[in-house]
Amino acid sequence: MCIRDRFSALDDKEQNIIIDAMEIKDFNAGDTIIKQGDDGNVLYIVDQGILDCYRKPSKDQEEKFIKKYEPGDVFGELALLYNAPRAATIKAQTKCKLLALDRATFSNIVKEASIKKREKYENFLQKVELLDTVDPYERSKIADAAQTLKIKSGDYVVRQGEKGDSFFFIEDGQAYATKVDSSGKSQTVYEYKEGDYFGELALLRDMPRAANIIAMTDLNLIVLDRRAFKRLLGPLEDILKRNFARYEKYTNLA
Repeated sequence: MCIRDRFSALDDKEQNIIIDAMEIKDFNAGDTIIKQGDDGNVLYIVDQGILDCYRKPSKDQEEKFIKKYEPGDVFGELALLYNAPRAATIKAQTKCKLLALDRATFSNIVKEASIKKREKYENFLQKVELLDTVDPYERSKIADAAQTLKIKSGDYVVRQGEKGDSFFFIEDGQAYATKVDSSGKSQTVYEYKEGDYFGELALLRDMPRAANIIAMTDLNLIVLDRRAFKRLLGPLEDILKRNFARYEKYTNLA
């Protein structure tokens, strides 16, 4: 796990302050780390172990399992960002080692950069049709896991045949897909615009990239890695698979 990746919006000096301020916390299986509705004063990064996240949609409803947290994941930041009660309960499934960051350090250094990043991504993700059924809490977790990638016009985003480890939303710009056939001839088979997404085929089917994706204009992309894609967009797999038809004409999937 690279802690710096989690605070990429900060400069090197600020990142060093964050790392120095973190405290190691050990928990046993079954321990409750945070409880929905409680005040929150600490953000946690998972260093070792597995944790489960549960949430009650309302007081009268049963607690619902939301997701697992694994090494590299972050939780507890919502209460610190917005001075709100804990939005979910997190329990240790196994023995865990967590890195804890206190409210004071978080507020002084991380909060402003985190809020700006979250708001930017959430505003965009609200416009993505694929995520219409995702509730605001889940959308905020996608925003947290997302990274920005800038691609110059004419450059390749992915290449046909290479291993696929990322999923992409187009935040701004246009791209097109090309397929090289057995004779070596390349043809354009699809075009993408703002709000579209690509890269799911290789992740869902664990296969090489089926086509080249090339920037038609300068591109701003929002990127999820393989683990974040599986964890956060797994419930949308049926919706994603509906779009396989558009690929069948050039991937021989039919």
